[in-house]
Amino acid sequence: MTKRANKPGRIKSAVLGWLGVPIELTDEAFWAAWGGGQSSAGQSVNERTVMTLSAAWACTRLISETIATIPVRLYERTPGGRKLADSHPLYPLLHSRPNAQSTATTYWEAKVAAMLLRGNGFSEKQYLGNRLVGVKFLVPSRCKLQYDARSRIEIRYTEFNGRQRVIPEERLFHVPGFSLDGRWGLSAISYGAGVFGSALAAAEASNKTFENGLSPTVAFTLEKVLKKEQRADFRDSLKEVTGALNAGKSPLLEGGMDAKVIGIKPSDAQLLESRNFSVEEVCRWFRVDPSMVGHGNKDSNWGTGLEQKLIAFLTFTLRPWLTRIEQAVNKELLSPTEQLRYYVEFSIEGLLRADSAGRAAFYSVMVNNGIFTRDEVRALENMPLKGGNASVLTVQSAMAPLDSIGAATEGDRARAALKAWLDDQEPEGLPNEQ
Repeated sequence: MTKRANKPGRIKSAVLGWLGVPIELTDEAFWAAWGGGQSSAGQSVNERTVMTLSAAWACTRLISETIATIPVRLYERTPGGRKLADSHPLYPLLHSRPNAQSTATTYWEAKVAAMLLRGNGFSEKQYLGNRLVGVKFLVPSRCKLQYDARSRIEIRYTEFNGRQRVIPEERLFHVPGFSLDGRWGLSAISYGAGVFGSALAAAEASNKTFENGLSPTVAFTLEKVLKKEQRADFRDSLKEVTGALNAGKSPLLEGGMDAKVIGIKPSDAQLLESRNFSVEEVCRWFRVDPSMVGHGNKDSNWGTGLEQKLIAFLTFTLRPWLTRIEQAVNKELLSPTEQLRYYVEFSIEGLLRADSAGRAAFYSVMVNNGIFTRDEVRALENMPLKGGNASVLTVQSAMAPLDSIGAATEGDRARAALKAWLDDQEPEGLPNEQ
């Protein structure tokens, strides 16, 4: 008979219910959730400490700010192709102002940052009657996941004023990150505690080394035992000549006192190498090229090298997050009937814009081959539309309208009639040309 998993007792179940923790959690999950993360490097790993790492800060900002500044638009499917559904009530919520307190940029920054670090981004749907009028971001640290009496998920949310309220599942807008069960995203902080803890430990060791003036730990020895007052007096005098601000000063050794090095030199400990490796490890967890967060190396960061890195960043880093958000918006914020007619999509053209010469060459090819009109190009460059022939598709063949290709012109018909008349007037009996 298999051993049944340990369940919390009645007392702990009551405590879990009061705290808002699902009662299904085992003891290990309970203490992992509420006791704070602890890595093998002896560092407390949580959202606050991880964000003190420059690499984690830079990666989180890079991804969240980039996604937040990409325009997200609502489109309508029509028989003639898609068109912008800017008159739909959802459009301004996604594109301009999700709620009364936030702009679209600040909302999506917080949402993506929560998904990156916590694995899940939660928001509350705000309704006026049956109409969706806003989506409010829920701060992860103020959310307590629990079940209601019918075993449905709900969140007990603590407002900034300390007031708590319960948000049912049907009012939640949830976007999960990378998932193994298809519903809940995995927390990078929890799974990467060892990596982040090692990086925090390396940073702490580096700070202490500089605080000590780049000097290793020194032990002072005497042949006799000092009194408590003498030890305190010596330590106070030693503080006056140690540290980075007092570099170059030497302590005075009296009464046969000797000094011995018991620490490891920074060079022997490969402190700089450890910190560089920590940056690369953190970037690997966020799938970001280290050069994109200012970590110098020998790779080419300019010209075609930078262009290829931007394409890789868009393809392998941003695209999975953008797709998750698009599908979640379509599923959560559009009714099943509306999903047949409308869909949400991020406009990534802005990330692919090259320099002026590159954009001019691209537009020239698209216009000359009848793919873009001149007005469409002007719209992409935020220029006013001209209308008329500027909205007509043309091709390189004398810049003729696209629907006139293959049709004979008046001149073509006149030349064909003249050739036929000359052929009829040719004298007979002349020898054929060899």
